[in-house]
Amino acid sequence: MAEDKSTNLPLRALRWLIYGQPLATQQYDLMRLPKLLALPVFCSDAISSVAYGPQQIILTFCVAGLWQMQYLSLFNHNVMLIASLIILVLLLVAISYWQTIFAYPGGGGSYIVTKDNLGTWPGLIAAAALLIDYVLCVSVSIASGVQNLKDMPLLAPLHISNHLVLYCIVAIILMTWLNLRGLRTPGLLFAIPVYTFIAMSYLMLFLGLTADSIGLTMHKEYVNQIMPINIGTASGALGIAVLLRAFATGCSALTGVECVSNGIPAFKEPQQKNAGVTLVWMAIILGTILAGVAALAIKFHVVYWEHQGVSAPAVIDQISGAVFGKTGPASLFYNLMQLSTAFILFVAAQTSFADFPRVASILAKDGFMPRQLTQLGDRLAFDNGIIVLGLLSTIFIIAEKGSVDLLIPFFTIGVFLAFTMSQSGMVKHWLTKGGTGWHIKALLNGLGALATFIVFVDIVAEKFLDGAWLIILVIITLLFFFKKVSDHYRNLARSLALDDQNIHLQEQKNTVLVLVQGVHASTAKSLNYARSICPNCQAVYVEINPGDATALKEQWQKTFPGIPLVILASPYRSLIQPIMNYLDDFHKENPDQTITVIIGEYVSDKWWQSLLHGNTGLLLKLALLARKDVVVANVRYSL
Repeated sequence: MAEDKSTNLPLRALRWLIYGQPLATQQYDLMRLPKLLALPVFCSDAISSVAYGPQQIILTFCVAGLWQMQYLSLFNHNVMLIASLIILVLLLVAISYWQTIFAYPGGGGSYIVTKDNLGTWPGLIAAAALLIDYVLCVSVSIASGVQNLKDMPLLAPLHISNHLVLYCIVAIILMTWLNLRGLRTPGLLFAIPVYTFIAMSYLMLFLGLTADSIGLTMHKEYVNQIMPINIGTASGALGIAVLLRAFATGCSALTGVECVSNGIPAFKEPQQKNAGVTLVWMAIILGTILAGVAALAIKFHVVYWEHQGVSAPAVIDQISGAVFGKTGPASLFYNLMQLSTAFILFVAAQTSFADFPRVASILAKDGFMPRQLTQLGDRLAFDNGIIVLGLLSTIFIIAEKGSVDLLIPFFTIGVFLAFTMSQSGMVKHWLTKGGTGWHIKALLNGLGALATFIVFVDIVAEKFLDGAWLIILVIITLLFFFKKVSDHYRNLARSLALDDQNIHLQEQKNTVLVLVQGVHASTAKSLNYARSICPNCQAVYVEINPGDATALKEQWQKTFPGIPLVILASPYRSLIQPIMNYLDDFHKENPDQTITVIIGEYVSDKWWQSLLHGNTGLLLKLALLARKDVVVANVRYSL
């Protein structure tokens, strides 16, 4: 009997609201991105990191006491030194991933490269590191975006500082929803804030760096130049540990560089060329803005601090406030700069929403993650991976109270471990495959691997007690999870493999049990189906209230005289346990027989009518799910 579609109308309406109009699989190629849309989708993570990378460098030196005026020259010198070293690492990493793009056009990034060249387990280490980095990228980017809004006079009525976690969670939910609706929608939507941020950043840097030459007055009253008395009161002595910590935290500016190589399949043809050009654009934009922000932070003597969840205005906020001012006509540019900064940070999370599901689907195809992660949703997006990413990033936001500076210690470990594994794999690739100029290519990838390994060791050493230990533990846990999932799928494949024993079809004895609640039309339909399977069937009734079975027996004998009725007493008013006990006893007496249990269910014409009926059938199916000796069938009766 056909089911009335109105029954599922609310579910279909909700699905349309979340996912939009479904797209045919043939339209998947139409979702490919040109370079101008791929840049905001895959490079926003790296470009937006200028909002918190330089900020972490300044925070480290300020906590060491170098914010004080007597140490100003030392502060300025070392901020630019660390920024320059980070840009050098960026150059090496970009060159390395340029080679990866043309060597591995199928995408997958660090996991594919490492697995192909160094083996499965090194590849899984890189994959675990990447997945963790993607989760933390969402958390850090969203938290940093909200931080850049909290000190805007325009948004003061929203009291963002008092509700950081709430605003972060709302942003993650919005990002998740947009991605569930498909790749092209966020590509078009996110292009505007990304390019606005890039344009406003270059305008801010130009005006800030040339202000003296063009006679432009800076608004230094918006720059924080002091710290609370209980923070940053160290002697100002600069040791190697301070430099290493500043370098470790500042390298958070390099996260996301690998995302272009992961997302090659999402580019329009020619995919490799377009991905390579996009990578170059990203490296140039990131490097120049990073250097400019560091230079302006030195020029304005920007001081940044964080203590117990309370912080000074974000570094970008202080610089844009000094350049544009927060009042008067020029404040329009300040508001535009801060809003675009916040939005590109929100868009930066898009990089993870684009790559986390893709990498997870590759792992799932290889049998290391649940296969549900390979499924494309209505809008040709990996819905399950998107939802998992949204949930995990929300957990970090809640745990660290939406604080960028508390989240940073967890960050970058995964990405630099993946960098190192990938570039080491590329060295092995050139040594094995050879080809034109393989010596130079191997040398460049080797330099990239060495540089990222040094950064990785520095990050682990400097951040271990601040939270790096937890990320290392999570990586180990993920590797254990990968192994268990792989073992399960391998065992499943062996169990399902045909051999001489199970390829021979043979008859089996079958007993059909029909669970009944009374004598009515639904019972008759279930019995007719049971007799079509096997003439040897019997009905089973659970007597919840003593005495109910007396009248049922008489009516049963009159209506269905040829079918035996078994009545099970239930002194504790349980419906399920008496059935389980009966099945156990039946199986002991008839170990060679298959038991088929038939459960009748009502199907209502209106969705709300289903709320008026119990879920007995569903509960019984769940209870019987784990029994190996039982086959369960549903007979639906449409009301």
